[in-house]
Amino acid sequence: MIWALIKVVLFIVFVSALTLGAGYLLENGDRLQITVSGYEFTLGPLQIIVVFAALFVALWLVMKLAGFIVAVFRFFNGDETAISRYFDRNRERKGFQALTEGMFALAAGEGRLALKRAIKAKKYLVEPHLTTLLIAQAAEAAGDTRCATEAYKELLASDTTRFVAVRGLLNQKLAEGDNETALKLAQKAYELEPKNLETHDILLKLQTKLRDWKGARVILGAKLKVGALPKDVYRRRDAILALQQAQCVMDEGAILEAREAAIEANKQSPDLIPAAEMAARVLIDKGNKKAATRVLKKAWDVKPHPDLAAAFADIEPTETPQRRLKRFKTLTVNHPDHEETRLLMAELNIAAEDFPEARRSLGGVVETHPTRRSLAIMAAIERGEGSDDAVVRGWLSKALTAPRGPQWCCDKCQAVHVRWDPICDNCDGFDTLSWREPIEKTGPSATGTESLPLMVSPPRSAHPPEPDKF
Repeated sequence: MIWALIKVVLFIVFVSALTLGAGYLLENGDRLQITVSGYEFTLGPLQIIVVFAALFVALWLVMKLAGFIVAVFRFFNGDETAISRYFDRNRERKGFQALTEGMFALAAGEGRLALKRAIKAKKYLVEPHLTTLLIAQAAEAAGDTRCATEAYKELLASDTTRFVAVRGLLNQKLAEGDNETALKLAQKAYELEPKNLETHDILLKLQTKLRDWKGARVILGAKLKVGALPKDVYRRRDAILALQQAQCVMDEGAILEAREAAIEANKQSPDLIPAAEMAARVLIDKGNKKAATRVLKKAWDVKPHPDLAAAFADIEPTETPQRRLKRFKTLTVNHPDHEETRLLMAELNIAAEDFPEARRSLGGVVETHPTRRSLAIMAAIERGEGSDDAVVRGWLSKALTAPRGPQWCCDKCQAVHVRWDPICDNCDGFDTLSWREPIEKTGPSATGTESLPLMVSPPRSAHPPEPDKF
C-alpha cells in the first residue's frame, strides 16, 4: 500500500516537472540554459527531449530497483511477493506433475511407483485431502498396510474425507477377517452416508454373518426406502430375518415372542418353507391344529417339500398308518402328479403295508427320474412284495450311484446343505439356498458296486402302474 502511494507521488512529480519545463520553454524561446556548479549548458529542443527521455528511463529503473529491493526484503520476511509466487508456482507445477504420474501409475497397477509419486506430490502441494488419499490407495496397491492405515487415519480429521477414510479402514478389516471391527466401521459409515448402497450391502452381509438379525432388518428396510430392493425380494428376505430372529428368541427361552415372530415370518412369505414349517410347529405346540394344517397346505400348494410333510405328520403323531394315509390325501390333493407327492404317498403306503398301492403311487418315477430315495423306495416295495434278495440288492446297488435328488443347494457356490440356513456355510451368501437338484455328475463307483446286480441277478422291471383307485 505504501509502495503504491510512493509510485503515485513520483509520477505526479515527474508530470509536474514536464509541465514546468514546457512552460519555461514557452517563455524563453526554443533553448534551455541550465547552470550546475559553475557550468552552463544550453539545450536545443531535440536535446531537451533526449534528456527528458533519459531521465524517464532512469526514474523507471530506479523505481524497479526499489521495488525489487522491497520484494527481496518482504520475501525474507515471509510475506507474499512476486518472488514467492514464482517459487510457489514452480512447486505447484512439480506437485501436480507428481500427482498425475502417481494416478497413472496406480491405474497401471504399479503400486510402489504410485506411492513414491504420491509422497512427492504431498511434499510440493498444499492439497492434503487429494495427496493423502492417493497415498492411502497407492499404499494399499503396494501392500503397505501400515502406511495406508496412517493415511486413512489422517483423513479422519476432516469432515470432507471422513467417510472415505472409514470406508478404507473398513475394507482393510474385511481383508484381515476382523468382522467385529469391520461391523463397527460399517455402522459408522452408515451413519455418515445412510444412502450409500455399497455400505448397505457390506453392513447387511456382516450383520447376517454375525447373526445380528434385528440390525439386518433395519438395513434391509433402508435398502427398500432408497429403492435398491424390489418389494417382493424385501418381503422374502425380511421374512428370513424374522424367522432367524424368532429362532434366537426361542433359544433364549422367550417362547411367546418366538411364536409371534415365526407366524409373522410365514405371513410375510408363505412360500418360504422353513418359515411355514416353524410356524406350523408353533401352532401345533399351541394346540391349534387347524391353523397348522392351513399353513402347511398353503405352503405345499406353492411347493411340495418333505419338511412340510414331516411337520404335517407331527400334527397327529400317534395316529395309525391307515389314518395318516387318509389324512395326508387332504395335503397332496392339489399336486397329485408331483414327484414329491408320489414319493410321499409311496412311503405312506409302505408304512401301511399296502405295497401294490405303493408301487402305483410311485408310478414311473424310477424310470423317468431315478434318485437314491426313489430307488430305495422301490427296493422296499420289492421286499414287501416278497421278491428275491437279488432283486432287492439290485435296486439298492442302483441307489448307490444314483443322483441324490433335490437338496438345499447354494445358487452362488453350488454347495449342498443338509438343512436350510439363511447363510451359506461355504460362501457366506445370504438367501442363496434353494430346494433343487444339485449339479453333479454320475458315473461308475471306485469299487464297481453298480455291476453287482449283473453278477448276481438282474432286477426285474417295475410292474406297469395300475389304474388309481381314487
